[in-house]
Amino acid sequence: MEIWKIWAYRLMTNHVHLLVTPMVKEGISDLTKVVGSRFAQYMNKKYKRTGTLWEGRHKSSVVDTEVYLLKCYRYIEMNPVAACMVERPEEYKWSSYGANAWGDKSDLVTPHEKYLSLGSNKEERYWRYRELFSVNLNDQDLHNIRKATHYCQPLGSDQFSRQIEQKTGQRIGRTKRGRPRKSAEI
Repeated sequence: MEIWKIWAYRLMTNHVHLLVTPMVKEGISDLTKVVGSRFAQYMNKKYKRTGTLWEGRHKSSVVDTEVYLLKCYRYIEMNPVAACMVERPEEYKWSSYGANAWGDKSDLVTPHEKYLSLGSNKEERYWRYRELFSVNLNDQDLHNIRKATHYCQPLGSDQFSRQIEQKTGQRIGRTKRGRPRKSAEI
């Protein structure tokens, strides 16, 4: 049984980014546990260290496929370049870029329909995908992606957020922290 589909990923020294669709209710939580434990075991054994690799709880956002999916691919796979760890995304080993841009074999990455629509065959798709990386994300897109991730809010238009609210029955938006104040009763 398929628990999740991973579209893009990047493992950094202190955090992970995953573009994933859960196929079961607890799919994302289960995936973050697997990544956190298995990769930590690998790194701890390789570098003779102990403990966890990443801090904090996972954060997640629902992504509007039509507007933001491929932008999220780029945001995720360009992060090592933005962090000045490498000059080009293909130089970073712990990323889905090789699979998405060059067709490197990956047991982790599943091609998304939006990704597949980039070309009628693999070579055309790889070339067009690499072309997406020739232009940086604009400041507004970067801000929207970071904000949605930080606040665990949908990434998309106001209409998209309203659709998510209707589907989940939950109000979306930042609320004050802590308990609601007691009303003053006489």
